[in-house]
Amino acid sequence: MRGVLEPESQALAEIAYELGGAAADYDPLIDLVGNCKYVLLGEATHGTHEFYKARAEITKRLILEKGFNAICWESDWPDALRINRYIRNIESEAQTALDALDDYKRFPRWMWRNADILDLVGWLKAHNDTLSPHQSKVGAYGLDLYSLHASMDAVIRYLDKVDPESAGAARQRYACFNDFGDDPQSYGLTASVHQSLSCEEEVVAQLIDLQQHAADFLKRDGQVAEDELFFAEQNARVTKSAEQYYRAMYRGRPNTWNLRDTHMVDTLDALIEHLAKHGEEPKAIVWAHNSHLGDARQTEMGLRGELNVGQLVRERQPRAATLVGFTTYTGTVTAASDWDGTAERKQVRPGMERSYELLFHNLDIPKFLLIPREDEEVFEFLSQSRLERAIGVIYRPGTERYSHYFSAQIAQQFDAIIHFDQSRAVEPLDRSAAWEKGDLPETFPSGL
Repeated sequence: MRGVLEPESQALAEIAYELGGAAADYDPLIDLVGNCKYVLLGEATHGTHEFYKARAEITKRLILEKGFNAICWESDWPDALRINRYIRNIESEAQTALDALDDYKRFPRWMWRNADILDLVGWLKAHNDTLSPHQSKVGAYGLDLYSLHASMDAVIRYLDKVDPESAGAARQRYACFNDFGDDPQSYGLTASVHQSLSCEEEVVAQLIDLQQHAADFLKRDGQVAEDELFFAEQNARVTKSAEQYYRAMYRGRPNTWNLRDTHMVDTLDALIEHLAKHGEEPKAIVWAHNSHLGDARQTEMGLRGELNVGQLVRERQPRAATLVGFTTYTGTVTAASDWDGTAERKQVRPGMERSYELLFHNLDIPKFLLIPREDEEVFEFLSQSRLERAIGVIYRPGTERYSHYFSAQIAQQFDAIIHFDQSRAVEPLDRSAAWEKGDLPETFPSGL
């Protein structure tokens, strides 16, 4: 041990479940999930191998042992549908797991086009292939709203198949965006200043039209027709939310953050409702960043007026969700230096003073699972506000305190925490020279 621990830290170390690579490592977490309908699996970065691997291992057990049948990712709806079709054998163009990831063409591609996701997609396909026709196959779905143009294209492609006249009407409505090219931010800036140039009425009208003609579109028999209509309707909803999001970008973060996370939970609710129509018992696993999945009310985000997925799920589904957060002390991470930049393999600075990362590091346990409510003293100790790190698709070590830390009460933010003291960068399928080279190790200053 690193010297004698304080009594609170000693109590913390005593209830931590060390993760040694055994099949039973996550038994306490599976027991904690119990009969919950939702399990939210976070990550402290968008580029850490250990987070992806652990979430995949937990996801497999939840599918096999608890009957979970929907994986919902912090990913765009149309991009994830290619994976969904592949693993469920629904008119899929993809022939391999690698093909199934082909729709992830935009930054940050490494979030989903990486070795860990590739392995999981292969496993999901193999699992579904063992099921009988009467058993519920596992699906993969995106919850996010950035896919303005891809979702519009998907709506039109669907209507071209079922009602060419309606497809023509959709083209006319969505043509409102033509003057802005493929840059939704350009649209958002213009529409936020000149309301007369907004396409809000058009996207709302298209969603309503799709919903009103649903009965006509379902004249084809079978669940596939219902699924295809739902997929198209959801793309129309994404278009509506994305239009609103890009207009809101220039009014400040609380507006866009709250709109985005509310959209993700609305999508989750709509998906669960759709799956339940077919007599299934939908149970969803959500993968997203800690900042989305930890209860915002227990962080400084809440003080800024921001809500998030974890908070909304707890509010809408009381006692039906288990929230799991992930942390790391140091190592490497895949991230960019700027938005739309090249994926780099960066050194992660050791956790700062007064942070949960440093607190967990000092326990001298390389990898562990913690369930704070198992011990009242530990729960109270971890309900005190400390710094918590959040690395997204961009990592700027030079301004780490300002850019990547926020205060939180982690025991109330999450139901369980998984810590990897030393972690490494997730491996992109599309590697750049910058990623291959990686950051040179440095001597980290003690004060930032």
